Amino acid sequence: MKGAPRGPARLVGRRYARRAPGEPRAVGYLYVLPALALYGALLIFPFGQSVWLSLLHWDGLTAATWAGGDNYHDLLTDPELRAPFVHALVLLVFYSALPVAIGLLLAALLSRARVRGMTFFRTVLFLPQVLALVVVGVTWRSILAPDGLLNDTLEAVGLAALTRPWLGDYDWALPAVGIVGTWVGTGLCMVLFLAGAQRIPRELYEAARLDGAGPIREFLAVTLPGLRPQIAVALTLTIVAGLRNFDLIYITTSGGPGNATSVPAYEVYHRAFETNQVGSAAAIGVTLTLLIFVLTVGISRLVEGRRT
Repeated sequence: MKGAPRGPARLVGRRYARRAPGEPRAVGYLYVLPALALYGALLIFPFGQSVWLSLLHWDGLTAATWAGGDNYHDLLTDPELRAPFVHALVLLVFYSALPVAIGLLLAALLSRARVRGMTFFRTVLFLPQVLALVVVGVTWRSILAPDGLLNDTLEAVGLAALTRPWLGDYDWALPAVGIVGTWVGTGLCMVLFLAGAQRIPRELYEAARLDGAGPIREFLAVTLPGLRPQIAVALTLTIVAGLRNFDLIYITTSGGPGNATSVPAYEVYHRAFETNQVGSAAAIGVTLTLLIFVLTVGISRLVEGRRT
């Protein structure tokens, strides 16, 4: 073509043509550098220090000694250290699975039928999210006490045989704390799903009804696929909250009775500040961090894989 650049000029032109418009990429890195520096100082560096401490035997006062992988080996072989992780996985049923299921049910019912006072119901159900977990723990500790509201109500309706010290019973303490987590997380899931349901085109519901779909079929064929991104967000938030659970355990049971309600986050505090096993506490913290990372990445990849 007449006037077209040739030789080195043509190669340079091609190289710059492949660049995205705007400023060079290096300038973009400069924009995010302050945030990256802050992130590294407040998160990456402390995590690296925790990994280092997990490789030591240290009581927090005297000189540390090298432990290597002993602290992690104890996590795999010591039942007392494995128990908090087992309890955390059990609590995920209450902190994640039940809130998501109940939130989906409520969102399906409220989005299908017009309910008076919708704003009021949303506010009431979302209220636990704006309360400090310390306040939630103190309140529910009073409700679940031997002379608390729950036992008084059971006695009033003639079910005195069901009364028990809920937070002091080896069999019921963990489910009792889990129910509190369900109460806290349900409102968040419901609000997320209601917001997602409003974005689903009404034409899809009309087409499903024309095809003779009932409420259940309509939910499975239209609502559930349309809420997939919101379900992923809800699962991520509730799983992280369940695995990081410390406030409710500390306020309600302090890991008791025995270690029936001990969870990894509480065990980190207990070992680091009460029994002076800093290396073991750091190993638990690092393992918990990796577990949260794997679960959240797995959920994200699952959703992205289904979108493609």
